[in-house]
Amino acid sequence: MTRPTARVLALLELLQVGGQSTVGELAKRLGVDERTVRRYAEHLADLDIPVQARRGRYGGYQLARGYKLPPLMLTDDEAVAVVLGLTVGRRSGLLANEVAAADSALAKLQRVLPSALAKRLASLLSTVEFTTPSRAGVPPGVPVLLELAEAAQHRRTVTIDYTAWDGRVSQRALDTYGLVFHSGRWYVTGHDHSRGEVRTFRLDRIAQTWPADGTYEVPPGFDSAAQVLAGIGSAGWKHEVVVQLHTTLAEARRRLPLTVGALTPVSGGVRLTARADRLDGMAQLLAGLGWAFTIEKPDALRIEVAALADRLRAAASPTAQML
Repeated sequence: MTRPTARVLALLELLQVGGQSTVGELAKRLGVDERTVRRYAEHLADLDIPVQARRGRYGGYQLARGYKLPPLMLTDDEAVAVVLGLTVGRRSGLLANEVAAADSALAKLQRVLPSALAKRLASLLSTVEFTTPSRAGVPPGVPVLLELAEAAQHRRTVTIDYTAWDGRVSQRALDTYGLVFHSGRWYVTGHDHSRGEVRTFRLDRIAQTWPADGTYEVPPGFDSAAQVLAGIGSAGWKHEVVVQLHTTLAEARRRLPLTVGALTPVSGGVRLTARADRLDGMAQLLAGLGWAFTIEKPDALRIEVAALADRLRAAASPTAQML
């Protein structure tokens, strides 16, 4: 690539950042005079790239809004970041809506990378190990996702068509506080006008959204991710569990994920309010924490804890048989 051609492409890269740059700024960045910048801009125009000029003392150039740019020029670090981002996004389910687009983008990028860098990236992707399993994401409707994001940004109430887990369909007026991606699914959380409380909804169960009357403010300190995780932790389980843990709130929060249940400080410790499908599993969780605890309910949990204690004593006995 000749040096003038490289500088013409460098000008294009500078304009891709967005906004308008003065001729003087561009000349300084490119290491040329202002007359040469104007000539480079003419070269781009000859390639049908819509470079817009503004005349005057502080005149400059910018690309037309909405123009679909040609392939971007990436540094080695930027190329690695994009490849790893696409790879991780596919594994986590984040790109469930755009699997084909992600694969196509990754293939295009790998085709145009310098040979040495392409080989090193191929080596990385073939040897890297992930500590979390690959997830098949549940894709939401892209229009729904974008409309809720816009509503959240501008604090505008929306109406949603929602299908619950049991097939019931309802319309809800929702103040969108935040969007959360967790474990292969998108969730939206906010104030549900029909219930008069903060609720969490899965985006793949929202058929459509449309604007409603009203604006709102998000409560100070509201944590969308914490709200979603707490909601997941309390949904769809057989048993309600309330246990007082004899530890500090800070230590309980450090050891227990938000999906386990809600933690409330009380006199002498922390109250854990949770849901459980199996009480024997809850007994094992409590024993594994290593703290003293008091079971408030259910009574069946006390039976499971006693049974676990009996099994542990039997296993620790010198006469225990080796299997």
